[in-house]
Amino acid sequence: MICTMLNLRSVDLNLLPVFEAAYEERSLSRAATRLAMTQPAVSHAMTRLRAVFRDELFIRQSKGMLPTPVANEIYAKLRGTLATVREAVSDRRSFDALTSERQFFITIPHPLGPMIALRLHERLAKTAPNVVVTTSTRSRPIDLDRSVREGRVDAVIDWIEVGGDEINRSLVFEDSLVAVARNHHPALRGKTTKKTLKDGSFVTLRSRVEGPHPLEGIREWHRLKLKYVLEVSEILEILMVASQSDLFGLMPRSMEKVGREVFDLRTLGWAPKSPLLPIKLYWHASRDADPGQAFLREQLALAAKEVVRRS
Repeated sequence: MICTMLNLRSVDLNLLPVFEAAYEERSLSRAATRLAMTQPAVSHAMTRLRAVFRDELFIRQSKGMLPTPVANEIYAKLRGTLATVREAVSDRRSFDALTSERQFFITIPHPLGPMIALRLHERLAKTAPNVVVTTSTRSRPIDLDRSVREGRVDAVIDWIEVGGDEINRSLVFEDSLVAVARNHHPALRGKTTKKTLKDGSFVTLRSRVEGPHPLEGIREWHRLKLKYVLEVSEILEILMVASQSDLFGLMPRSMEKVGREVFDLRTLGWAPKSPLLPIKLYWHASRDADPGQAFLREQLALAAKEVVRRS
């Protein structure tokens, strides 16, 4: 247990953000970059922190640093406290989108991620020209849930839930899966039925979850036990392969316009009756009261809805 009787007068509170950065980055050099400090200064701060908590805090490994149990306990208690302090000292009433120079990081694993990011940057160029938003559209990073909890990711748009009791969410739009084939595919000459899909071969997306999919709208497709002969990593690869072969593909209905106009694909008429797929915006509850974060979420949701409307 961490000693709860530390004399705060003897503790330099400036050391706490250094501990936070080192814990989240698992690297003193990355922590130094994040804090705009030199690495020797961060190393010195860590030496003082070890003395304060009487623990090594981190064990060096070939790839980064491993927190000790004491460090894990400190971080669990410190994370919320620092967020509260930052909120208290920030002048929330003075947030001005036109002059703000804040930086945000968002991730959009949904296949429309690149288009949503483009629309967002177009909106911000007019409403918040100095705000910097870095966007990742990587398919479901392994550490996404943790990155949201630890503050490295400010917002997420996806159809797979971001876990955690402190994660807030709001519905942005609803999607569904459709089967597609290249224009002039033999299957398009007649009426498409369930048998048409069962008799065909599919290119499929590598699953982003283990076991049964959490969304019923996708599980209904899995229950058909279609013949998948090629697995790819990205939705756009499905569109490319389907456009150049007789393989069928599954894609979000929100990308139907892209499939038709860019890849000359056509939607097959039959699909299982299944619930729509809720596409949600996720963020950590500690960011609720931050007007800059609220502004980011509003602009992100509007950009997503605009892309879907155009599609």
